[in-house]
Amino acid sequence: MKLFGTILEEEVQANSQRKTLPAGTVMMQSNSYVRSIPVVLSGSMRVMREDDDGREVLLYYIKPGESCIMSFLAGIHEDTSKVKLVVEEDSEVLMVPVAKASEWVKVYPEWADFIFKLYHKRFEELLDVINAVAFQKLDDRIVSLLKRKAGIYQSNELNITHQQLAEELGTTREVISRLLKQMEKQHMITLSRNKITLNSTL
Repeated sequence: MKLFGTILEEEVQANSQRKTLPAGTVMMQSNSYVRSIPVVLSGSMRVMREDDDGREVLLYYIKPGESCIMSFLAGIHEDTSKVKLVVEEDSEVLMVPVAKASEWVKVYPEWADFIFKLYHKRFEELLDVINAVAFQKLDDRIVSLLKRKAGIYQSNELNITHQQLAEELGTTREVISRLLKQMEKQHMITLSRNKITLNSTL
Protein backbone atom coordinates (compact mmCIF):
# COMPACT_ATOMS: atom_id res chain seq x y z
CA MET A 1 0.00 0.00 0.00
CA LYS A 2 1.56 3.28 -1.13
CA LEU A 3 0.63 6.19 1.12
CA PHE A 4 2.79 9.10 0.00
CA GLY A 5 4.65 10.59 -2.94
CA THR A 6 7.78 8.82 -4.16
CA ILE A 7 10.39 10.69 -2.10
CA LEU A 8 8.51 10.56 1.20
CA GLU A 9 7.40 6.98 0.54
CA GLU A 10 11.02 5.90 0.11
CA GLU A 11 11.98 7.73 3.30
CA VAL A 12 9.17 6.10 5.28
CA GLN A 13 9.93 2.61 3.97
CA ALA A 14 13.67 2.98 4.62
CA ASN A 15 13.28 4.14 8.21
CA SER A 16 10.32 2.07 9.40
CA GLN A 17 9.92 -1.49 10.60
CA ARG A 18 7.15 -3.55 9.00
CA LYS A 19 5.20 -5.82 11.36
CA THR A 20 2.37 -8.32 10.98
CA LEU A 21 0.18 -8.48 14.09
CA PRO A 22 -2.66 -10.87 14.97
CA ALA A 23 -6.00 -9.63 16.29
CA GLY A 24 -5.99 -9.05 20.02
CA THR A 25 -2.36 -7.91 20.21
CA VAL A 26 -1.88 -5.01 22.63
CA MET A 27 0.31 -2.63 20.66
CA MET A 28 0.67 -0.10 23.41
CA GLN A 29 -0.35 0.09 27.06
CA SER A 30 -1.53 3.20 28.86
CA ASN A 31 1.28 5.03 30.69
CA SER A 32 3.99 3.48 28.51
CA TYR A 33 6.55 5.58 26.65
CA VAL A 34 6.12 5.83 22.88
CA ARG A 35 9.22 5.03 20.79
CA SER A 36 7.49 4.58 17.44
CA ILE A 37 4.06 5.21 15.96
CA PRO A 38 2.12 2.71 13.83
CA VAL A 39 0.91 3.45 10.32
CA VAL A 40 -1.68 0.83 9.41
CA LEU A 41 -1.26 -0.78 5.98
CA SER A 42 -4.01 -3.40 6.34
CA GLY A 43 -6.41 -4.49 9.05
CA SER A 44 -7.47 -2.13 11.84
CA MET A 45 -6.78 -1.17 15.44
CA ARG A 46 -8.83 0.35 18.21
CA VAL A 47 -7.74 3.07 20.61
CA MET A 48 -9.05 2.74 24.17
CA ARG A 49 -9.04 5.03 27.19
CA GLU A 50 -8.57 3.23 30.52
CA ASP A 51 -9.40 4.60 33.99
CA ASP A 52 -7.69 3.83 37.30
CA ASP A 53 -10.10 0.94 37.95
CA GLY A 54 -9.26 -0.75 34.66
CA ARG A 55 -12.51 0.16 32.92
CA GLU A 56 -12.15 1.07 29.25
CA VAL A 57 -14.02 2.99 26.60
CA LEU A 58 -13.48 3.01 22.85
CA LEU A 59 -12.21 6.31 21.45
CA TYR A 60 -11.72 5.54 17.76
CA TYR A 61 -10.49 3.02 15.19
CA ILE A 62 -7.34 3.25 13.09
CA LYS A 63 -7.90 2.05 9.53
CA PRO A 64 -5.54 1.42 6.58
CA GLY A 65 -3.63 4.56 5.63
CA GLU A 66 -4.02 6.04 9.11
CA SER A 67 -2.00 6.35 12.30
CA CYS A 68 -2.57 7.11 15.99
CA ILE A 69 -2.25 10.85 16.54
CA MET A 70 -2.26 10.43 20.31
CA SER A 71 0.77 8.15 20.06
CA PHE A 72 2.49 10.75 17.89
CA LEU A 73 1.79 13.59 20.33
CA ALA A 74 2.97 11.56 23.34
CA GLY A 75 6.10 10.52 21.48
CA ILE A 76 7.26 13.94 20.30
CA HIS A 77 6.72 15.39 23.78
CA GLU A 78 8.55 12.43 25.39
CA ASP A 79 5.45 11.78 27.47
CA THR A 80 3.69 8.53 28.36
CA SER A 81 0.73 7.33 26.35
CA LYS A 82 -2.71 8.23 27.63
CA VAL A 83 -4.39 5.49 25.59
CA LYS A 84 -4.24 1.75 24.99
CA LEU A 85 -3.82 0.52 21.42
CA VAL A 86 -5.22 -2.93 20.50
CA VAL A 87 -5.19 -4.76 17.16
CA GLU A 88 -8.85 -5.15 16.12
CA GLU A 89 -8.23 -7.52 13.19
CA ASP A 90 -5.06 -9.08 11.78
CA SER A 91 -2.98 -6.12 10.67
CA GLU A 92 0.17 -5.13 8.84
CA VAL A 93 1.77 -1.93 10.10
CA LEU A 94 4.79 0.28 9.60
CA MET A 95 6.41 1.30 12.89
CA VAL A 96 7.79 4.80 12.36
CA PRO A 97 10.42 6.02 14.88
CA VAL A 98 9.15 9.04 16.80
CA ALA A 99 12.32 11.03 16.02
CA LYS A 100 11.76 10.58 12.28
CA ALA A 101 8.04 11.32 12.53
CA SER A 102 8.84 14.59 14.28
CA GLU A 103 11.63 15.48 11.84
CA TRP A 104 9.46 14.84 8.78
CA VAL A 105 6.87 17.39 9.93
CA LYS A 106 9.50 20.09 9.34
CA VAL A 107 10.97 18.60 6.16
CA TYR A 108 8.02 17.18 4.21
CA PRO A 109 4.82 19.26 3.81
CA GLU A 110 3.06 16.06 2.71
CA TRP A 111 3.84 14.39 6.05
CA ALA A 112 2.77 17.50 7.98
CA ASP A 113 -0.52 17.50 6.05
CA PHE A 114 -0.97 13.79 6.89
CA ILE A 115 -0.49 14.50 10.61
CA PHE A 116 -2.74 17.57 10.69
CA LYS A 117 -5.56 15.78 8.85
CA LEU A 118 -5.29 12.91 11.35
CA TYR A 119 -5.46 15.39 14.22
CA HIS A 120 -8.59 17.00 12.77
CA LYS A 121 -10.31 13.65 12.18
CA ARG A 122 -9.50 12.29 15.65
CA PHE A 123 -10.65 15.52 17.30
CA GLU A 124 -14.04 15.17 15.63
CA GLU A 125 -14.25 11.50 16.63
CA LEU A 126 -13.44 12.34 20.25
CA LEU A 127 -16.21 14.95 20.23
CA ASP A 128 -18.56 12.22 18.99
CA VAL A 129 -17.49 10.00 21.90
CA ILE A 130 -18.12 12.78 24.41
CA ASN A 131 -21.51 13.49 22.83
CA ALA A 132 -22.46 9.79 22.91
CA VAL A 133 -21.44 9.27 26.54
CA ALA A 134 -23.12 12.49 27.69
CA PHE A 135 -26.31 12.47 25.67
CA GLN A 136 -27.04 9.09 24.06
CA LYS A 137 -28.76 6.14 25.67
CA LEU A 138 -26.62 3.02 25.94
CA ASP A 139 -28.75 1.03 23.49
CA ASP A 140 -28.16 3.74 20.85
CA ARG A 141 -24.42 3.55 21.54
CA ILE A 142 -24.54 -0.23 21.06
CA VAL A 143 -26.24 0.18 17.68
CA SER A 144 -23.69 2.78 16.61
CA LEU A 145 -20.76 0.57 17.65
CA LEU A 146 -22.17 -2.51 15.90
CA LYS A 147 -22.65 -0.54 12.68
CA ARG A 148 -19.09 0.81 12.88
CA LYS A 149 -17.72 -2.70 13.32
CA ALA A 150 -19.83 -4.00 10.44
CA GLY A 151 -18.30 -1.28 8.28
CA ILE A 152 -14.78 -2.19 9.32
CA TYR A 153 -15.23 -5.90 8.73
CA GLN A 154 -17.49 -5.41 5.69
CA SER A 155 -19.89 -7.97 7.16
CA ASN A 156 -23.12 -8.03 9.16
CA GLU A 157 -21.85 -11.09 11.05
CA LEU A 158 -19.60 -9.97 13.89
CA ASN A 159 -17.51 -12.36 15.94
CA ILE A 160 -17.62 -10.51 19.22
CA THR A 161 -18.54 -11.34 22.80
CA HIS A 162 -20.80 -9.41 25.12
CA GLN A 163 -17.77 -8.82 27.34
CA GLN A 164 -15.86 -7.20 24.47
CA LEU A 165 -18.75 -4.83 23.76
CA ALA A 166 -19.00 -3.99 27.45
CA GLU A 167 -15.30 -3.14 27.60
CA GLU A 168 -15.44 -0.92 24.53
CA LEU A 169 -18.50 0.93 25.82
CA GLY A 170 -17.27 1.26 29.40
CA THR A 171 -20.07 -0.71 31.04
CA THR A 172 -20.77 -4.22 32.38
CA ARG A 173 -21.41 -7.45 30.50
CA GLU A 174 -24.73 -7.94 32.30
CA VAL A 175 -26.07 -4.60 31.07
CA ILE A 176 -24.91 -5.30 27.50
CA SER A 177 -26.45 -8.80 27.52
CA ARG A 178 -29.80 -7.44 28.71
CA LEU A 179 -29.91 -4.75 26.03
CA LEU A 180 -28.80 -7.14 23.28
CA LYS A 181 -31.60 -9.54 24.20
CA GLN A 182 -34.09 -6.68 23.95
CA MET A 183 -32.68 -5.81 20.52
CA GLU A 184 -33.04 -9.44 19.44
CA LYS A 185 -36.70 -9.45 20.51
CA GLN A 186 -37.18 -6.40 18.30
CA HIS A 187 -35.60 -8.37 15.40
CA MET A 188 -32.74 -5.88 15.11
CA ILE A 189 -30.04 -8.51 15.65
CA THR A 190 -29.61 -12.27 15.95
CA LEU A 191 -27.51 -13.62 18.81
CA SER A 192 -25.45 -16.82 18.78
CA ARG A 193 -22.36 -17.95 20.66
CA ASN A 194 -19.70 -15.22 20.41
CA LYS A 195 -21.46 -13.83 17.33
CA ILE A 196 -23.92 -11.02 16.61
CA THR A 197 -25.67 -10.76 13.25
CA LEU A 198 -27.10 -7.40 12.25
CA ASN A 199 -30.51 -7.70 10.62
CA SER A 200 -31.86 -5.39 7.95
CA THR A 201 -34.10 -3.62 10.48
CA LEU A 202 -31.08 -2.27 12.40
